Amino acid sequence: MTITFVLGLAFLATVSPAQAGTAAKATSGNATAVRVLKYDASRAAEFRSAIDQAAQIWNSSVTNVRLVAGSPADFVVYADGGWPRTQPTSLGRGTIWMGRQATAEGHNPLRIAAHEIGHVLGLPDRRTGLCTDLMSGASAGTSCTNPNPNAAEKAEVNRNFRGFTPAVDFGRIYVDSPELAAQ
Repeated sequence: MTITFVLGLAFLATVSPAQAGTAAKATSGNATAVRVLKYDASRAAEFRSAIDQAAQIWNSSVTNVRLVAGSPADFVVYADGGWPRTQPTSLGRGTIWMGRQATAEGHNPLRIAAHEIGHVLGLPDRRTGLCTDLMSGASAGTSCTNPNPNAAEKAEVNRNFRGFTPAVDFGRIYVDSPELAAQ
């Protein structure tokens, strides 16, 4: 019993606090460290709660990335009068603008927030028109309120954070407007 206790203490002494705080998940038999992304929604005005809820949706949907409010932020969220848009600058980093024009026309703020965060997580627009596809965006119409990524979108984000090349174009601004949704 004394040997077990001493070995336990030796193990704890060799693990740094940073290592102890890093979560690991088993994915297909391989341990993958969870990447924590901090976001700043302090300038998101009335959309702040939608951003926080969307972050929780992504947290419950994917296994190797976790979104937390904090600074320094990996991505920042603003509110403005235009259409919702995101400029991912690298995987997990960028700027989101929650546009009031979309909500004024009846689009769901939580779906918008989850969709825009999807761009930061490496997902491009896919204008399928299907409400089950989060990245279909405005092409699903104003009656669609689904804020949840589908199985393929979840798997793609998990792959992105395991080192695969994301399909999103970094540096490009993704604008989700009805005019673009019709294309």
